[in-house]
Amino acid sequence: MSTLIVIPARYKSSRYPGKPLATLTGAGGKAMSLIERSWRAAMAVRGVDAVTVATDDERIAEAARAFGADVTMTAESCQNGTERCVDAMRVRGEEPDIVVNLQGDAPLTPPWFVEELIAAMADGAAVATPVLRCDATTYTNFVEDRRAGRVGGTTAVFGAQMQALYFSKEVIPYVGGALQPGAPVPVFHHVGLYAYTPDALRAYAAATPGPLEALEGLEQLRFLENGVPIRCVEVDGRGRVFWELNNPEDVPRIEAALKAEALD
Repeated sequence: MSTLIVIPARYKSSRYPGKPLATLTGAGGKAMSLIERSWRAAMAVRGVDAVTVATDDERIAEAARAFGADVTMTAESCQNGTERCVDAMRVRGEEPDIVVNLQGDAPLTPPWFVEELIAAMADGAAVATPVLRCDATTYTNFVEDRRAGRVGGTTAVFGAQMQALYFSKEVIPYVGGALQPGAPVPVFHHVGLYAYTPDALRAYAAATPGPLEALEGLEQLRFLENGVPIRCVEVDGRGRVFWELNNPEDVPRIEAALKAEALD
């Protein structure tokens, strides 16, 4: 199945303006922009036909071209990464079997997350996204962010057949009391990564955003609010830390993870 990875990147962000060009220092002391690290994560995925950075900002486009990335200039009117994927497909004039949205704020995405998502799409899913069981550290980060009034990562809940029930920026499900030492954390981190068929993307673009999408600020809720199922794919971090860059406070978390994994 032909696969295109789109890395949506916008300069205007209410929480972190200019985020794609923020620099992260790796284990060897090398500073690299967030968008370049996300592009390198995409380039490490096997079996992909093309990778492109999709943006409406010339500063991001110039930086991406400088490190060798393919760039697709998309409309400024795109409201989220999924809409930018739709527009990238239109601008490029091509229709792969699968479009993968690897968001430009997820430089710690391991290649096998994407590869397992693509495999799930081959099994007939129209939309798929990975979920990762939280370890104690990630769960603590979620709780600390919410206590501090910060919007951190997103959590996901799903049914017995791995169909998504809901996504939230709150920590769900509610965990009453202290976690038992050594017990599995019953909270799943939603990895900011999606795979879609072109038909699913077109349906998304034609759908009206619903109240839940507006309240949570989560683009994937448009699928659920319009009756389109999302298949959750549980992935294994294999000991690696996963965290997105949502706020400036996340920079030291990600840099610590880069150093821990000896990633330059």
